[in-house]
Amino acid sequence: MAELLVERFENMPPQLRVAARFVLDHPKDVALMSMREQAHQAGVSHSTMMRLARWLGLDGYEDMRSLYARALRETIAGEPARRGIEQHGAPGYSTAGVVADTLAAQISSLGEYGNAMQFIAAAGLLARSRNLFALGSRSAYPVASHFVHIMSFVAGGDRQATLVGEMGGQGLDVLQHAGRGDVLLAVGMAPYERTTIDVARQSARQGVGVVAITDSSVSPLTRIARETIIVTSNSQSFFRSMAPAFAAVEILAALTAVQSETNAAERVKQSEEQLAAFGIYWKPPR
Repeated sequence: MAELLVERFENMPPQLRVAARFVLDHPKDVALMSMREQAHQAGVSHSTMMRLARWLGLDGYEDMRSLYARALRETIAGEPARRGIEQHGAPGYSTAGVVADTLAAQISSLGEYGNAMQFIAAAGLLARSRNLFALGSRSAYPVASHFVHIMSFVAGGDRQATLVGEMGGQGLDVLQHAGRGDVLLAVGMAPYERTTIDVARQSARQGVGVVAITDSSVSPLTRIARETIIVTSNSQSFFRSMAPAFAAVEILAALTAVQSETNAAERVKQSEEQLAAFGIYWKPPR
């Protein structure tokens, strides 16, 4: 069903796209919540959810829920308990429950089989690259920066890892001469930054291989990238979480180092020794 939604997404009317994205990004909620609750969460009318089901050739939305409920029963043995009552008796989560749910819902999903295959394919592209670039805006910027920092230990020689952007990195013109053999990691979560999408698209036109870390199978980056890592940015709090994206770049870097046959651990050791010699690290007074 997810594959069909992605396939037909571009041809859907705007409101159906909103509903379809909710279904793609929240499969567990589709299985467990009522149609009206899902419509409220998605910000559309319940009739839009019904039209989405018919658009996919189903008799009604309950058929959609049944498909997702069956998939949930087959693939998930259980979920961490959401428990706890907030102050004054309002429903909520205990502190431990928030921590457990956040870790389970966000980080653990990166280890699922489908995600593992995405990581391996993306790392293969990175390992074969001539030069590496990373791009991200706003909350995605530190993720791209972290990737470049780690990959600086895997790169070396003629291959460089470069942060693209005006804030702390080199300007966009650093990609002017990038082309076949080079790879750009583009990090972007909804609401998507126009610069990230435009630069990724232009890089792809120049022959640069694009690897995307994004939050949905219908993100604009997925239509540009050769390989895509899907991470969740939902959290139990008021902000979007970037923790899964940080975990994703660390997994990518580790896999790339293995496929590059690079002794990254030795390079890290040498780098730390050089930094220590320059007095970069704090030392306790004697």
